[in-house]
Amino acid sequence: MTRSGGWDLLGVTTAAFFVTMVARLAPSPLVPDVIDAFGVTTGTVGLALSGMWAAYALFQFPGGIVADRIGERRVILAAMAGITVASLALASAPTFGVFAVAAVALGAAAGLYFTAGTSFLTARFENTGRALGVHEIGASAAGLIAPVASAAAATRFDWRAGVLVPAAVAPVVLALFAWRVPATAAGDGRGEAVVDVGQLFALLTRPSIAFTTLLAMVGFFTWQSFASFFPTFLVDYVGLTTGRASLVFGAVFALTLVTAPGLGWVSDATGRDPALAASFLAGVAGYACFLFGAGGPVAVVAGTGLVGLGLSWPGALNSRFMDHLAADERGTGFGLVRTVVLLVSSLGSGVTGTVAEAVGWFAAYALVGALLTALVALLVANRALGTDARDGSS
Repeated sequence: MTRSGGWDLLGVTTAAFFVTMVARLAPSPLVPDVIDAFGVTTGTVGLALSGMWAAYALFQFPGGIVADRIGERRVILAAMAGITVASLALASAPTFGVFAVAAVALGAAAGLYFTAGTSFLTARFENTGRALGVHEIGASAAGLIAPVASAAAATRFDWRAGVLVPAAVAPVVLALFAWRVPATAAGDGRGEAVVDVGQLFALLTRPSIAFTTLLAMVGFFTWQSFASFFPTFLVDYVGLTTGRASLVFGAVFALTLVTAPGLGWVSDATGRDPALAASFLAGVAGYACFLFGAGGPVAVVAGTGLVGLGLSWPGALNSRFMDHLAADERGTGFGLVRTVVLLVSSLGSGVTGTVAEAVGWFAAYALVGALLTALVALLVANRALGTDARDGSS
């Protein structure tokens, strides 16, 4: 299973991923309080949060570059420290301008982590699908815990306590990671001094990387659609109460705690593409249950389980990238594709909301199902045409 280290390294790295997702999710339940505190509009707060997510995407690339220069360990520790400082700044912001800048800084600090963390695990685990699938537990757990913890802290004290939640957990994980991961971790300082733009362009246009990037852009587009509007879709179209919609939304995240590592395990055994296709097909079936099931209990239960499996693909997809990247490309190269993928896929929220407003929720989530179906078709075509084999990849 491991090349060096063990399950303790996977545990502390997954905890670090948990922190980065907590950092991005903690402000969301507090938007009404922030509006009241600073006397701004919903759109203005939304712009600040969009800046946070954009910074998260943009800093994937420099995070990979820096990891290649100084090692993943130092970058991960810096990300945990940055999240702590940015959360403190967010909670103590005297004006909305300072709040917005702190939100962007929070996204940037979280963005530094992912490429370094993924590269760190890939270098230490032979079964990368299994390891990166377990790594996704960090995001799933944060999706369950962060909004509840943030809202509870805000209710008990005030909204500033709610945005302090990341600052409460990040230092703990920083200390654990520094303790469990040796300061001389293998691979530190292995990168070149200058980024070769031509080489990066060649990497992006390599058939196996270009194809995986396309899968990731469309896949994460649908993920954004789910994360942004699925509870609203359940209330406005399916007819669930707000409480039941929240329960279904949380249950999907809870299921991915099991299905994400499970799918990673399967991808190690059967190959990335069959596992990815199974997950995408489950998503299609799950959304169909909600679109055509008239809100019946059987359709809701089945749809919840299928959508949970249908959102379990990120670990297997990230492993697909790593399968086609050389060891010296897994920092800078993976950071580049992550930035490209997340910037494009971030349109998922805006497109889904616009379609829902213009045509209705059926059309919005039928589009999500159609995109997932297209991904399955692409995987089948890739297997038939042998796209990955063109650059000598396995």
